[in-house]
Amino acid sequence: MEGLKGNAPTLGIVYFCRVFIRNLFFYAGIVVALTAGSKGNRAATTPATMLQAEVFPSQQDTSRRQTQLLKEDFETGTKGSYAAAVVEMPTGSWDLDNVLIGRSAADLKNGSSSIRMKTGSISMNFDLADVEQIFISHGLYGHDPASTWKLLVSVDGGKNYSQIGETILEDNRTLVTDTFSVKHYYKMRFRIENTGSTAAARINIDDITFLKAAPEPLRTGNQSGLENVSHTTSFSGKSRGIIYDIDIQPDNGDNSNMLFGNPSRASSTTPENYYLDLKYYTQSYSRSKAIPNWVSWHLDATTTTKVADRMDNFAGFNELPPDFYMAISSSYTGSGFDRGHNCPSADRSSSPAANSATFLMTNMVPQAPRNNQRTWANFEAYLRSLVDAGNEIYIIMGNYGTGGIGSKGPASSIANGNIAVPANLWKVALVLPAGNKDLSRVNASTRVIAISTANVNTIDPDWRKYLVTVNDIEKATGYDLLSALPERLQTILEQRKDSGY
Repeated sequence: MEGLKGNAPTLGIVYFCRVFIRNLFFYAGIVVALTAGSKGNRAATTPATMLQAEVFPSQQDTSRRQTQLLKEDFETGTKGSYAAAVVEMPTGSWDLDNVLIGRSAADLKNGSSSIRMKTGSISMNFDLADVEQIFISHGLYGHDPASTWKLLVSVDGGKNYSQIGETILEDNRTLVTDTFSVKHYYKMRFRIENTGSTAAARINIDDITFLKAAPEPLRTGNQSGLENVSHTTSFSGKSRGIIYDIDIQPDNGDNSNMLFGNPSRASSTTPENYYLDLKYYTQSYSRSKAIPNWVSWHLDATTTTKVADRMDNFAGFNELPPDFYMAISSSYTGSGFDRGHNCPSADRSSSPAANSATFLMTNMVPQAPRNNQRTWANFEAYLRSLVDAGNEIYIIMGNYGTGGIGSKGPASSIANGNIAVPANLWKVALVLPAGNKDLSRVNASTRVIAISTANVNTIDPDWRKYLVTVNDIEKATGYDLLSALPERLQTILEQRKDSGY
């Protein structure tokens, strides 16, 4: 739990229905979340011109958004060998690895040249904003045998890539064009990899065309549906509702925030176990305590891209029911307790909307400062290091009991008795190698890390001293954690205490 020292109350305001419209394009996961494409109709290509940039209304968009075509046709670049090198093109700088720019009669091409690729890759060293479709012309070089290739996307400057759509079987003796759809984002770069098993299977790539669209507006929950909001107004003020961008977690399946279950069966009809979906995390909230019972989220390389800085825009959540107390930032002022994040700010840096969601006060609990800034901060950083090492993590954090010891001594509540101070804080993290079909990949060897600490200021910075079992937390809370797993597997994982390494 990260947070800054705390800050005082105002009554909650209106509760209203939220209307959400999901983007029509399929997003992968951080990546994102961002990837997933579809293979389009194939057609013989027509002769290409040089780099083009033209504006026209998209035929697919009933609102007739303005779109732009940007084409790389490889006519002006020069590279005569397969050795890895950076080549400047009209669109920008490209890495060509085991690739040359071919101009022979055997090269399939529009114009005078195209990419000729062995088992290698071509990668953009620059980012484009709001690409929603990519058209790629391709075929086999000369009389080479069939090969395979794939398209990948990165939304973090090339640190991590995810595949878009299916792997293409390359067996075409003339140029054909495939179309890939992506959920557009304001920072995207692409890579094509020849994944054939033999270097003898060379492929030609020509005329990579990017269809760009005006970026989608941020969305906000509101009685009249979706409305456009600006960064200067939407993320400021003492309170706000749900504001989200295209990088939200999916509602279900891989990378969703509650893939492993709803441990308390939270719902919208139980005020002390009130279900909230904040899109970037989900939670059970307590009306009488004005703090979350637990918060659940998914962590991977797409959520920690550092696209957004730490927003520090603490605010009350004004979409609580009207009889709920609405904590605001100043509710914690002078209390001796930090505004302690459940879902950490650094776990959600993929957009300003994602990071701002973590600063809603419904994500906070009164937390002893040293507990928050040292022990829990160290544990959070360790989990992110596991993501950097190629893992993804499903996390749930909560609390139980009443009464903690902050920098000003013991307290059972703050904000004139409106916000309860928990006695204990806990977290469970299920770690998997980054991949797909996550539920089915969990087995008896899957790593599950659980810790529980007293909410006191005299606590050791080493989180490993507070390792427990999932069973220990379930006994203290009455929750059924990891309930989406088979009972037999739950039994194995929940009785094992992690080593911390």
